[in-house]
Amino acid sequence: MVQLETEVKGIIREVLFVNEEEVVSEAELVADLGADSLEIFELALQLEKEYEIEILDEEMECLLMVGDVIDCIRKRISGR
Repeated sequence: MVQLETEVKGIIREVLFVNEEEVVSEAELVADLGADSLEIFELALQLEKEYEIEILDEEMECLLMVGDVIDCIRKRISGR
């Protein structure tokens, strides 16, 4: 699962144009990484494409921190 965490953090870096050291589990997407609603939507689309999953609207509202994103993806792919 370390590989999953590394991959998800990489996608977050690409979408939000942030440095590797900024993308830690406790970092808030909006407050710490400067994401706006469009970037969060883009992030969700990238993750859906990469992992062939669907992130529900209710789940997107709960994606506040990097760790939340990793947990969401982990749950979605383990439920296949």
